[in-house]
Amino acid sequence: MKTRLIAATLMLSLASTGAAYAKPSCAKGAIVGGIGGHVAGKHGLLGAAAGCAIGHHMAKKQEREQRRQAQAQAQADAQARAAANDKQPAPRK
Repeated sequence: MKTRLIAATLMLSLASTGAAYAKPSCAKGAIVGGIGGHVAGKHGLLGAAAGCAIGHHMAKKQEREQRRQAQAQAQADAQARAAANDKQPAPRK
């Protein structure tokens, strides 16, 4: 019960402040990890810490993948524009 109260207080304090340092991915992971840790043997705080770390890792991994896809798309667009410019006839003088 004490672990739930501490976790709830922490989450409410982070959510209510304007300058929260926890990213949403960390907060989501902490909630899931805290619940899982509590159910698995009264280790809610340990689960919350692990969940935060995993959530942060997964968010960075997804961000890198999105950045890589955006770069690949930009490169494909540039190649398509270059190919379209090559097919246009030369202007008459």
